[in-house]
Amino acid sequence: MQTMYWLILFVILLIVEILTMGLTTIWFAGGALVAFAAGVLGFGTAVQIIVFVVVSVILLIVTRPIAVKYFNKERQKTNAESLIGQQALVLEDIDTLQSKGRVEINGQEWAAKTDEPEGRIEKNTVVVVEGIQGVKLIVRAREEKA
Repeated sequence: MQTMYWLILFVILLIVEILTMGLTTIWFAGGALVAFAAGVLGFGTAVQIIVFVVVSVILLIVTRPIAVKYFNKERQKTNAESLIGQQALVLEDIDTLQSKGRVEINGQEWAAKTDEPEGRIEKNTVVVVEGIQGVKLIVRAREEKA
C-alpha cells in the first residue's frame, strides 16, 4: 500500500508542473516514479526514500540546465528589459557623478547614467543602453563606424 503513495505523489507533482510550467516539480515527479518502481520491486521504505532523493537530485543537476536552455529559447524580452542594446538620444547632459542626465528611447524619457563613476556624455549624443539599474538606464556613447 505504501508504494501507492509514491504514485499519488508522482501524479500530484505532475499536475503541479503542468499547471505552472515552471520546471520546478518535474524532477521530483521523476524521483517519485522511480521510488514507486523500487517499492513495486519489494524494496523497503528507507530505500524508496533514498532512491527518491538521489534520483530527484540527479535529475535536477543533470537535466535542468539543458531543459532551461531549450525551455527559455523562445522567451520574449518584455518591458524595460527589451531596451537593453537599443539606441537612445541624450536630451540632457549625462553626468553620473552629479546624478544628472536624461535620454529618449522609443518616445519615452528615461533618467540615465554611465557605468563609470565620473562618466559624462553631452546632449544630442546617440548612446546605447547597456543595462538598467533601478529606474535609470546605464548607457555608453555609441561608437562611430568608419
